[in-house]
Amino acid sequence: MDRCIAHVDMDAFYASVEQRDRPELRGLPVLVGGSGPRGVVAAASYEARKFGIGSAMTAAEARRRCPEAVFLRPRMSRYRQVSTRIFTVFSEFTPEVEGLSLDEAFLDLTASLGIFASVEILAARIKERIREETGLAASVGVAPNKLVAKIASDLHKPDGLCILFGDQISRTLDPLPVRCITGIGPQTSSRLEHLGICSVKDLRLAPDAIMKRVFGRYAGRMREKARGIDHRPVSAHHPDRSISAEETFDRDIDQRAKLHSRLAGLAQRAAIRVRRKGLQVGTVFVKIRRADFKTFTRQRRIHPASADPRTLERVARELLDDWLEANAGAPLRLLGVGVSGLAPAAQMKLFGNGDENLEKTIDSIRDRFGDGAVTRGGSVDHD
Repeated sequence: MDRCIAHVDMDAFYASVEQRDRPELRGLPVLVGGSGPRGVVAAASYEARKFGIGSAMTAAEARRRCPEAVFLRPRMSRYRQVSTRIFTVFSEFTPEVEGLSLDEAFLDLTASLGIFASVEILAARIKERIREETGLAASVGVAPNKLVAKIASDLHKPDGLCILFGDQISRTLDPLPVRCITGIGPQTSSRLEHLGICSVKDLRLAPDAIMKRVFGRYAGRMREKARGIDHRPVSAHHPDRSISAEETFDRDIDQRAKLHSRLAGLAQRAAIRVRRKGLQVGTVFVKIRRADFKTFTRQRRIHPASADPRTLERVARELLDDWLEANAGAPLRLLGVGVSGLAPAAQMKLFGNGDENLEKTIDSIRDRFGDGAVTRGGSVDHD
């Protein structure tokens, strides 16, 4: 029996949450991200996308294309709250849920099919429950595997539903551009197009000898994808490999005190996410981008593993200071703090009970009122 895999993708998630929470924004082009001259669009409402605006576009270019767009700063704590409700809905239908991000997941619905009269009814019910719980629209693709389900969910956005099984798979995939296939990025698609392979059908029928000569062992996997073959399971437990926070400055910063202040806030944001996930950290890293766009990373392992925000900030500051000493006077355009080597938090006293209780109290306040409700003194700029 074929598996039944759904890919659920919330439509313009951040922007849609803002439009839901603020009805006066409905129907307007809404952009979530940094609005400064160096800001970047994190999410664009469908009204904004009509102007050719998409995620990762600079705020300056977005404003040029749509001067009337409404810019909003991200409210990550709010988006996480809504995401939790969405994933709770998923759990009503299956325990096999692989979260890809706050607004995207694979669901293995194979065992749930017997409860519903058809795949169509099951998929429609998932969309309906998401709308009931959050007021938001989702696009859903259903297929025998993750590869085809992901492609299907993209075909009828927004608020789409696409189900592909059997002969429908090749009929639907064949005319699509090769870049629609997960894992075929701009460079690979450009090489394929240079060979005259532009569509999925072209890739499916391409001569083996040419494919192997150009792409080697990867040729076989690409051909499988073009045939809609994908054996990957839905991984219900998909741990984060890293957690990070970064900021692009409106103006380059070369003052160490200001960099320390920004770094403290970034370390705090990363630590909040680590603790909310019940994790501890084995490695801390910093990301540094100079005004000339050259980017550097520095990392250090910590022992014992920790989720203490002061430890993360201290190590990150030491890494930054080491770099600054070797690059005196270099103004920075971007600064980031991240952690990796993540593992479930052990039941050990990483710091005193008083400090631990304080951190738990701070976290509970942030959960209720937002991440900005409580900040440490070091993360506040002093002009």
